[in-house]
Amino acid sequence: MDIESIRKDTKGLSDNFFFNSAGSSLMPKIVVESMINYFNQEEQWSGYEVANRSSELFECFYEETAKLLNCKPSNIAFTTSATDAYAKALSSIPFKEGDCIITTNEDYISNHITFVSLQKKLNVKVIRMKNFSNNELDLEDLERLVKEYHPKLIAVTHVPTNSGLIQNVEGVGKICRQYDIIYMVDACQSVGQMVVDVQKINCDFLTATGRKFMRGPRGTGFLYVSDKILEQNYVPLFLDMRGIKWSGHDDYELINMAKRFEHWEISYGSLLGLLEAVKYANNVGMDHIETYNKKLSKTLRENLQNNGFKIMDKGINLSSIITFCGRNESLDTIQKVLRENNVFFSLSYKESAVIDFTKKNVDELIVRFSPHYFNTLEEIESI
Repeated sequence: MDIESIRKDTKGLSDNFFFNSAGSSLMPKIVVESMINYFNQEEQWSGYEVANRSSELFECFYEETAKLLNCKPSNIAFTTSATDAYAKALSSIPFKEGDCIITTNEDYISNHITFVSLQKKLNVKVIRMKNFSNNELDLEDLERLVKEYHPKLIAVTHVPTNSGLIQNVEGVGKICRQYDIIYMVDACQSVGQMVVDVQKINCDFLTATGRKFMRGPRGTGFLYVSDKILEQNYVPLFLDMRGIKWSGHDDYELINMAKRFEHWEISYGSLLGLLEAVKYANNVGMDHIETYNKKLSKTLRENLQNNGFKIMDKGINLSSIITFCGRNESLDTIQKVLRENNVFFSLSYKESAVIDFTKKNVDELIVRFSPHYFNTLEEIESI
């Protein structure tokens, strides 16, 4: 990777240390320029006219995202966020009273809340598989739960937002295929940070956002939908004319594409911004990005630990999300020092990770760093 060129493409790195890509990362210049150019055209010619002129360009988004995930363009839908994608996918599954969802203790807060909502409204059972002492998923326990509860859905967050853990989504995918269970993966924090291959994961749905490690604009995301799900005519609960043909007074026909999960009215300027972000990552190479990110995060964890900070991440495979707290200093003091030195960071709150933080004896919050491939080892060493 040409780090110098990547940093030139990234404004805002000259006078600060940016370690918050798990929150909202820094966009490459081309992402912002493409959006400004598109909105300038809308200002001159109106949204409809510019969209008509740019229709071929929009299709590049599906091609580039398919390349990123190792699938076909027809498997990709544009969404306004990962949560939007997750809700649409979840709404396509015909849950009924007594159905079961198996998930993990480390699932994302919005996913947990949605599962609880299904539990309250439809009396759907929500079961969480066990973890080993090293925080890895207990796949034998998962298989036991599958045999006992016959779940309608298994849902796993690839990289939890509240810790550095990388969960074994491929191992879960093998069990889902063996027992023919719908499998949904939240890749909100992994896409853009590491190689994510839907063929290896064997998932039916995968959701992602643009604003985090993908380095795209806020208000963007995407959904992967497998061929199996498309062929079985799964559709979101609330449809509109995008990907659907109104064929009669009381009927409609589906196109065999993930676009059936989209709404017709979207921000095409934002879609083009996300296209450029995906294209940028593809051009750099996700394998290069993953290798470099592992080096950055490993060095940062070691440096923090060597300087007396308590690392809260547990697991065999750890990501570019580093959570920590001080042994003596208060969190207020740590935050004050970081802000005074222009370090961009975020906080993980217990209310967003009740199960995980209760196990870790975290009362309120911890500090979260999330470096990315535009950072340098010199920056890491200076922290």
